[in-house]
Amino acid sequence: MQFGIEIDVAAFDESLSQFECLSINFDRNWTPPPPSQNVPFLPTDETVEISIFNTEGGPVLAGAIELVSPANKDRSSHRNAFVSKCETYLRQGIGLIIVDVVTQGKANLHNELLNRLTGTNTLSFNTELYATSYRVVERDEQSSLDIWQEELTIDCVLPTLPFWLRGEICLPVELNNIYERTCREQRIILNSA
Repeated sequence: MQFGIEIDVAAFDESLSQFECLSINFDRNWTPPPPSQNVPFLPTDETVEISIFNTEGGPVLAGAIELVSPANKDRSSHRNAFVSKCETYLRQGIGLIIVDVVTQGKANLHNELLNRLTGTNTLSFNTELYATSYRVVERDEQSSLDIWQEELTIDCVLPTLPFWLRGEICLPVELNNIYERTCREQRIILNSA
């Protein structure tokens, strides 16, 4: 059971035979840039949860995008819950992106997550607004965590991040295009100055 924990955006593995046509609008020649960081990391097969599955299959979580909210930053218990949720995704080999555009509160949840995973503060990303992508990878029989970090600046173009899904599928997440589309659909007028 989970109380008060949810995924903001999720990607699931599903059988493609269910779809007549799968159309994804992105540049097929796009390749992700090299990661900003790589840290030792041990995924786990052990989970501390109760899971109830339908025997008929169903979707399997392959990736999650977490949007930081003011509530995620305002209390230690909320920060801990957010970091624990993200750690669980990574330990299960699920691709993760964290986007933090919250200007109130000084907490950096990416740094808190890395501190928990590595036990050190030496890998800090010293910025308040950021977008970070994570990929659990095995190289030379050693597990590690690839990290793509992008500092966000108000009134600047948002970056494109690699979204690594389970099964070595990588999709570009064009944050600026998503932001502009959301504003259009919500009828929010953007300043073009």
